[in-house]
Amino acid sequence: MSDTTASGTAPEDTDFHRLAHFPITFFAIVMGLMGLVLALHSAHEVLPWVEPLVTVALFFGVAVFAVIALFYVAKILRHRDAVLWEWNHPVRLAFFPAMSISLLLMAVACYANYPQASHALWAVGTIAQGVLTVAVVSGWISHRSFEVGHLTPAWFIPAVGNIIVPVVGVRLGYPEISWLFFSGGLVFWIVLLTLVMNRMVFHNPIPARLFPTLLILIAPPAVGFISYIQLVGKIDPFGHILMNTTYVFAALILVQVPKLLKLPFALSWWALSFPVAALTIASFVYARLTGSGVYQTVGLIGLTVLAVIIAGLLARTVIAIGRHEICQPE
Repeated sequence: MSDTTASGTAPEDTDFHRLAHFPITFFAIVMGLMGLVLALHSAHEVLPWVEPLVTVALFFGVAVFAVIALFYVAKILRHRDAVLWEWNHPVRLAFFPAMSISLLLMAVACYANYPQASHALWAVGTIAQGVLTVAVVSGWISHRSFEVGHLTPAWFIPAVGNIIVPVVGVRLGYPEISWLFFSGGLVFWIVLLTLVMNRMVFHNPIPARLFPTLLILIAPPAVGFISYIQLVGKIDPFGHILMNTTYVFAALILVQVPKLLKLPFALSWWALSFPVAALTIASFVYARLTGSGVYQTVGLIGLTVLAVIIAGLLARTVIAIGRHEICQPE
């Protein structure tokens, strides 16, 4: 993923081989795959036959995370300058918490069948999320000069990570920590939402390569609803606001689908997967608590769309890797 408006230049290809250009944005793939696991699990009461698929998808997602993490650790050890370049990149900086978000999502996915692994993953993921959030936000408010064109919905990623913490944190027995992260994530979402809307309305359009990140608008209220239900145990007026805000943003994105379909593939396309998964899971949660057949139908439609998206993205990513279209210098 790249940003034509981003400051700085990538390390020269003569000095850094392909590993140096292995992007932090690869962790968005894991977010999408874990989102599919959780969406399948949410649907198992309606579609009992999907339950075996949950385990298969979980282990596949964990394996993908392990491979991506291994490559990125190798990059850290061998090409620290390239990692620092990504950290100073105004768009890629927001993707560093995708690592900790992946751990948190795996913790949620493991809770039912592997509670001890879930506990360990949640603890590591929560600590990493807290550290990365402080580091990223500190980077945003440092002396570095950011331009309005650098701001995209990808900046929501750190906030989304904080809101994920309560999803399993409450069940593991950490309600206060869960409220801490939920509160911080919610406030940052509101602040960033204001900034992003201002950027999209009053400034130049988001570059085509980053346009798929627009779907990230759906994720914070959807994940917020799921976490809020874990924290309060019921749907109250604020829960209704979060759920319906999710659908408002989904409707806005739906209008943009024709434009999305005309864009060439890039890793930024993986931004489609997790928000759709979050909307699907939230719909199933709402349907279960209210007995609403309408929301259950929305969840089933979302799951179908998500499965198509994931299958297409996996196929296109494999093709892109085979054609050496990924891990190239910018």
